[in-house]
Parts: sequence; C-alpha cells; structure tokens
Amino acid sequence: MEIGPVPFLTPEDYSHFYNLFSDADPNNNNNNSSSNRKRNRKEDEGHNGNNNTNDSDLKDLLASLIVLDEEEAREERNRIIESEQHRAIFNATFDHQAQSMNTYKAQFEAHYAQSDELDHKAVKKARRAATAAATASVQTQTASVQIQNQTGSESGSVQRRLWVKDRSKDWWERISRNDFPEEEFRRWFRMSRSTFDMICDELDAAITKKNTMLRDAIPVRQRVAVCIWRLATGDPLRLVSKRFGLGISTCHKLVLEVCGAIRTVLMPKFLNWPSEEKMKRVKEDFESISGIQNIGGSMYTTHIPIIAPKISVSAYFNKRHTERNQKTSYSITVQGVVDSKGVFSDVCIGWPGSMADDKILEKSALYERASRGSLRDVWIVGNSGHPLMDWVLVPYTHKNLTWTQHAFNEKVEEVQGVGKRAFARLKGRWGCLQKRTEVKLQDLPVVLGACCVLHNICEMRNEEMEAQWDFEIFDDEMVAENGIRSATSLQARDQIAHYLLHHAGAGTAFL
Repeated sequence: MEIGPVPFLTPEDYSHFYNLFSDADPNNNNNNSSSNRKRNRKEDEGHNGNNNTNDSDLKDLLASLIVLDEEEAREERNRIIESEQHRAIFNATFDHQAQSMNTYKAQFEAHYAQSDELDHKAVKKARRAATAAATASVQTQTASVQIQNQTGSESGSVQRRLWVKDRSKDWWERISRNDFPEEEFRRWFRMSRSTFDMICDELDAAITKKNTMLRDAIPVRQRVAVCIWRLATGDPLRLVSKRFGLGISTCHKLVLEVCGAIRTVLMPKFLNWPSEEKMKRVKEDFESISGIQNIGGSMYTTHIPIIAPKISVSAYFNKRHTERNQKTSYSITVQGVVDSKGVFSDVCIGWPGSMADDKILEKSALYERASRGSLRDVWIVGNSGHPLMDWVLVPYTHKNLTWTQHAFNEKVEEVQGVGKRAFARLKGRWGCLQKRTEVKLQDLPVVLGACCVLHNICEMRNEEMEAQWDFEIFDDEMVAENGIRSATSLQARDQIAHYLLHHAGAGTAFL
C-alpha cells in the first residue's frame, strides 16, 4: 500500500477555520460586547462632562456678579462715610472760625474799653489840673485885692474867668434864625426845619446840660445840629468845628452823645417790628407789588467802609470791595429788613465785613425771633446770599432755569428792590456812610443805628430826596454755601412759582 503525500493548507483555509472557531467561542463574544459597552459609556461620560462644564461656568458667572454687587455696595458705603467725614470737618472748621471771630471781637472790645478808661482818666486828670490852676489864680487875685484894701487902695469886685479860645459862631447864629431859607436848611441837614424841631423836642430831656460857673452849656438845638450836620455831610470834625464855633473834641463828644440819645430815646418809637395790624397792611402792599402772599419784609445787607482796625484786621478785610476798588478795603456790615415803604423794621449792625450774608443772618435778633416761632406765616425776602428757610424766601440760583423759575425770580427781584432802594436812600441822605469815618470801631454801631432811626423819621414824614443825594449802592452777592435749609420751604417756593406763572401773570417780561 502506497502512502501518498499529505496535502498542505493555504492561508485562505486558515482564515476560514479561524473565523469558524471565533464564532463558536462564547468568551470572544462577551469580550466584544464588553468593549462596545465601554465605548458607549465613554461617550455618555463625555456628554455628561460637557453638561457639568456648562453648569460650572454659570455658577462662576453668578459668583462674579455677586462679588461685583458687593464691591459696588462697599464703595457706596465708603463714599457715604467719606462725605460724612468731610461734612464733620467742615462743621468743625466753621465752629472754630466762629469761635475765633467771637474771641477777636471780645479782645477788640476789651482793648478799646481799656483805652477809653485810660482816656477818661487822662481827661479827668486834666480837668482837675485846670480846676486847680483856676482856683489858684482866683485865690491869687483875691489875695492881691485884700492886700490892696489893706493898703488903702480902692476896692473892686473880682470876677472869675476861664480862658476859652474865641471862635466865630456867625454861621450857626445865621442858620438858626427863623428867616433862614428852608431849601438851604434842607440841603445842609437833609430834612425840613419842622422835622429838625421835632427831633430836638424829643431829645431835649436826654441831652440838656446845665450851666456851670466856668461856662454856659451848649443849647440843645446846637447839639442836635452838630450831630446831624456831621452825619449828613460826613465832613471831618475840624470843618464841623469851624462851622459851629466849637472845639474839635467838643464836636466829637456831641456827635456820640446825640447818637446815643437817638438810639435810646427814638429807636423804640421809630424802629421796631410791626404789630399784627401793621404787618397785615405790609403783606397787602407787598402782595400788590409782587403777587406773592404773606411777605412781611425785604432783607438786604450792605457794607460800610472803615479805617483798618488795630486788631482782628483780617476779620474786617473786604475782599470783594478790594478787588473792585483796586485798593485795600475794610468794612462792617448792616443787615436790615424794610417794609413796603422802605422803613426799617429790624437792623443788625457791626459784624465784620468778611462774614457772608447767611452767617450774619444766623447771628441776628431776627433769626432768634424766627427760632422762637414769631415769624409764622411770614416770608422775609432775601437775595442769593441768604439761605432758603421756612421764613426766608430767596430766588433760584442754579443754572438752566425754567420759565416758571425765571418768572418767580422776576417777582422776587421786585421785592428785593424795595430793600436795596431803601439802603441807597440811607447812604445817599447820610454822607458819613459813603466813606471811611473817624469814629472808633466800638462807637460805630451807635452812629449807624442813629442813621437808621433818622432815615425812618424822614421816610415817615415824607421828606423828599434831592437828586444830588442819589447814591449807587454796590454790594456783591455771593451764593450761600448751604442754600437750602428746609425741604418744606423748597416745595413751598415751587408752589409759589407755579401760582405766579399760571394765575398772577408772572413771566410776561419774557414774551
């Protein structure tokens, strides 16, 4: 038996058999399904990872927004704290300046009080020396007469005499006669003879002096004439002395004495706050002028030039007048409230020229009266330098005003003009207020108060103003630092402005 050769398998045959075994093997099938599941799980994890990534980004965004809000709130709190600190520093600085100013004023008054005391002592000492010299002279003359009598000479009467400089009084004697022209009298004294006589009668008991053994007392009419002449013309004391035939020191003393008597005797009668009945008439007059109800007065503040004081010079330095006049200027202030006729109903005199209008108002008796509730249902109209308060009505001061606000300012300006014209007549009638005076600073409030009282008397008696007495008043107005003190008054001002435009015919000047 012959054995043939063994046939060999081809690669295709091996592949066929491998596939058959693979299909028949269960383990292999499990491995394939497991790999498929792993692949699918990875794909699912990929999708879940993307979703988780999106959620994480959203949370980061919200956290960033929250952090920004917290930072903004923190910055706002810091700004509020910083503004409160600035306000506290400003208030502390203002209080310190006010205290320093009051200290300066107290030092000033103490200094001049001491100077006056020394001057008074010196005058008394000089008077005692003069009296002793006169007595010694009389005794010497009496002794010589007695010696002459003893020696048998003719006896005669001895008359006591005191040497006085002989001055001409022709001008005063001529002007005091009843036939002196009335127009010339008014030109010199800024009032009629009847008004002058009324003032003399009112002051007679306060300024009358008795005759002495050394000299006769100066008559009341001459005393009053010296004072009014000095206030009206503002002439230096040496010229007043020549006019009236009196000594310079005598004229200065007479001016202060008569001004003090005017302040003591006449001010309570002719310068006081209106009664309820009179206030009602004042409100009606102002309403007819402006259309605004319940206006009880027009307030204005002016400056009176003075010589540089010896102490607290910076407090009286007037920067605005210095810049305008191109020379160093010092001043004191006069704040006044006038009625519809231009008559003063309240004055505040003597504060330094560097103080703003709103600070002067806070230190006035008018402010104290309002704090006690005495100015309810009353508006006092001020200017842009005064603050808007429950009883102070001022114009709008911000930019880009509406038509309603322009119309309101137009009416307020008409009321404010009443006060400004009253101060112009005050300075025009009394020339001593137009230039620096020789009066000491501590005596100046008395002199200025007397001018205000005499102004009221002339206005009440309808004394006319001559054209040559006209005076252009100049006082720069500065906007108050804290221009609004009351939210209620702010609303009230807006309501008044609305009423004026729609019901009172305001704003026609802009048509």
